[in-house]
Amino acid sequence: MMDKFTTLNSIAAPMRRLNIDTDIIIPSREMKRVSKKGLSEGLFAGWRYTTPGGREENPDFILNQAPYRDSQILLAGGNFGCGSSREHAVWALHEWGIRCIIAPSFGAIFQGNCVRNGILPVVLDDDIVQSMADHVTVNPAHNRIRVDLDSCTVTAPDGETYGFEIAAGDRRMLLEGLDAIAVTLQRDDEILEFQARDRLRRPWVYL
Repeated sequence: MMDKFTTLNSIAAPMRRLNIDTDIIIPSREMKRVSKKGLSEGLFAGWRYTTPGGREENPDFILNQAPYRDSQILLAGGNFGCGSSREHAVWALHEWGIRCIIAPSFGAIFQGNCVRNGILPVVLDDDIVQSMADHVTVNPAHNRIRVDLDSCTVTAPDGETYGFEIAAGDRRMLLEGLDAIAVTLQRDDEILEFQARDRLRRPWVYL
């Protein structure tokens, strides 16, 4: 089970560079664990720290700055999460506290991994994302963004509301806090009934 996503009202960090790939989100040298735990330490490590493998923070990196340290929303550039299929990138973002990424487009595998790990990927036109980023940077602590998955809307700091589309199955997973296994287990009775019938029909399979 995952944390349910219904509404989110948060500081948003603009990160509008194009083609931020999964190796930027978490470099391979930072993937030292088989567990999801502890990966946030390596999030954006190439930008976040002053030296490769080091832990001295780069003060120019946005997530090292107050109040962006408390951001739960990223305002990203196009093709965010492209590159490799490593799910570690999403695990690191989620552990750090990111619950929603708003971008003009996403890497397809990364977008699916977001949904399956409790992060809402929202696709909006590039000019809308840029407009929100411009408003946010004026006063990031005050100019927050509100995301409502019930109504599939994003409310910008200036009060403008924008609708977004999301597949029904993905929306349900996030609203109900279901990962792929939990979705399957909701049909547990049907699965057990099938196995019982199949055991009678093909008993040798179950030896």
